Amino acid sequence: METKKIVVGNLKTKMDINDISKYLKIINEQVIDKEVIICPTSIYIPYFLKQRYSVGLQNTFVNDEGTYTGEITPKQAVSMGIKYTIIGHSERRIHLDETDELINRKVISAINSNMRVILCVGETLEEKQLLKTDMVLRRQLVNALNGLSIDMLDNVTIAYEPVWAIGTNNVASNKEIARTANYIRMILHQNRGYENMRVIYGGSVNEQNIKELNQIENISGFLVGGASNDAKKFLKIIEEVVVNQ
Repeated sequence: METKKIVVGNLKTKMDINDISKYLKIINEQVIDKEVIICPTSIYIPYFLKQRYSVGLQNTFVNDEGTYTGEITPKQAVSMGIKYTIIGHSERRIHLDETDELINRKVISAINSNMRVILCVGETLEEKQLLKTDMVLRRQLVNALNGLSIDMLDNVTIAYEPVWAIGTNNVASNKEIARTANYIRMILHQNRGYENMRVIYGGSVNEQNIKELNQIENISGFLVGGASNDAKKFLKIIEEVVVNQ
């Protein structure tokens, strides 16, 4: 398992081109670490390339090439120098009906095209209240990583992002996150014999709680949503997690 922590900024669909221009004036000048991965809306990708940080996509298609109107294939992404893709985000599972099986195919396609996958898993509030968190995570992990070899798993980072915490300011406690990270690693060890999985946390991570969250010893970084859209707030998170490590 890599020891350096990472920070992934999922910009989602929050900014228009004017916002992006202002954002990049700050980010391009101050972010100088490849452990920072910024994932903008796909139409803005060219503005983020060839900088001193890494760039990722918020999603890639299930096949690496072919005629699929409106999609972006892993092969296309790699040809532009994009190394990372987020797969299985809860917003896509919920709003676009992405299944574990589809996510599995996307993961395999991305890795076969030499991309690194940030695989999102997490439970809803109802599942949490019904004490189904472990069952849900086991299902998501086993299904999404079905058929991957040990070498392929080296290119996966698990992002534990409880659905109930995304954009709600309800952050999981450090104890909950640490326990869940250990559980995720246990599942990978039991099911696949894999011991070195990198696990990061996402879900209302911001510049105010990052110092406390960064004290969790078994977390390898953070997936940041809303706060990553504010350049100054995002820089504070980067400084705490990446610059000061």
